[in-house]
Amino acid sequence: MTDADVDGAHIKTLLLTFFYRHMPSLIENGHIYAARPPLYKIRAGKDEKYVVDEREKEALLEKWEGRNPTIMRFKGLGEMDADELWETTMDPETRILERVKVEDVVDAEKTFTALMGKDVSERKVFIQKNATKVMNIDI
Repeated sequence: MTDADVDGAHIKTLLLTFFYRHMPSLIENGHIYAARPPLYKIRAGKDEKYVVDEREKEALLEKWEGRNPTIMRFKGLGEMDADELWETTMDPETRILERVKVEDVVDAEKTFTALMGKDVSERKVFIQKNATKVMNIDI
């Protein structure tokens, strides 16, 4: 479980690298899951909705157009109170979990080596090649 922002995504990458390199059987056997905590809590009148990303936020704002919603962006899991954390990220009835799986071992090895390996030039090439494909950027 990591924060929903880009820093959390980086920490998630570090954790997945650790499991991939040192405990691959946990991934192979389907025992690693990533929680999807919300990035926003949006209120309009008595309605309240948690959303996980910008796309979902924009869709909800469009749906609630004219209702003057209040948007709260979570900086991280530590910013949520215990009830919010339970309701959104820990309650088995409402949480979103994604099973981590490797579909292409060769591609996964190449990607982990490029992003997390010792060769900085490989990382630089990867970033330059993929920079135009970035979907979520947190500035």
